[in-house]
Amino acid sequence: MEKRVAVIGIIVENMDSVDELNAVLHEYGRHIIGRMGIPYREKDIHIISIAVDAPQDIISALSGKIGNINGVSAKAAYSKIITDSLDN
Repeated sequence: MEKRVAVIGIIVENMDSVDELNAVLHEYGRHIIGRMGIPYREKDIHIISIAVDAPQDIISALSGKIGNINGVSAKAAYSKIITDSLDN
């Protein structure tokens, strides 16, 4: 199966949804390369970026599940490079 590298940008506006967000990220943990979170206290939001290496359908499913969480939005940006899943 072909894999792509992508970054999922996440905005958390409802802190009550953090546990659900972390559960989804844990579910897809084997595809996550890294994660960076920035609290923007002046706006009372959190900005998170997740780097992933996975098949496109997995990335889309992850981004969709995150975007369906109340008070959380997500958008994925994909690399143009496609690799075989046997490559690391």
